Amino acid sequence: MKKIFIIGSSGHAKVVIDIIEKEGKHEIIGLLSRDQAAGEFVYGYEILGKEADLPEILKAHPAEGFIIAVGDNATRAKVANFFAENHPQLEAVSAIHPSAILGKDVKIGAGTVVMAGAVINPSTRIGEHCIINTHASIDHDNIVGNFASLAPGVTTGGDCEIGEFCAIGIGATLLHGIQIGNQTVIGANSLVNKNIPPFSVAYGLPAKVIRQRKAGDRYL
Repeated sequence: MKKIFIIGSSGHAKVVIDIIEKEGKHEIIGLLSRDQAAGEFVYGYEILGKEADLPEILKAHPAEGFIIAVGDNATRAKVANFFAENHPQLEAVSAIHPSAILGKDVKIGAGTVVMAGAVINPSTRIGEHCIINTHASIDHDNIVGNFASLAPGVTTGGDCEIGEFCAIGIGATLLHGIQIGNQTVIGANSLVNKNIPPFSVAYGLPAKVIRQRKAGDRYL
């Protein structure tokens, strides 16, 4: 059982804490937060400081790993890069809710969170530091790129490819074989029946590209 930090203290962090407790594979030794002060608590776990405070925090709280509980894809990537550059000895761990269903030959990347009721069917590949949210359903032979997020209730057909840093909104549906380019945002309840190019914002029934976006633009 690895001793780990949780990075973040928002509502998403509460969900991640719940998953880690239920999975029982890691011991949470504290949280790191940019938004709440050291000494405050979330579900009984102390906020120990910010990422920049880690050299001192590690002296008092030795750890082996971390998981980033931040919903925004670009911010999650910045935090992951910070750890890779400054604390490579700490391993990014994944968290998979016990009620999630993973099919044969599914691969889950480091740092990825799979939430309650999610279904990931055989031969699908999920990248690193992704979020597969509550009751998302990913069919066979899908590829989900690093730092992508699928909101609650997203459904994909088989052989879909979702690029890095994509954000698929609540209840969106991708038909069989759809490809979503990197850094694209799909709006809630959209029906995606054709490929969507990179750096797009698309939504509707069926989904249409509404505008372009830049890497790091906020979408939450």
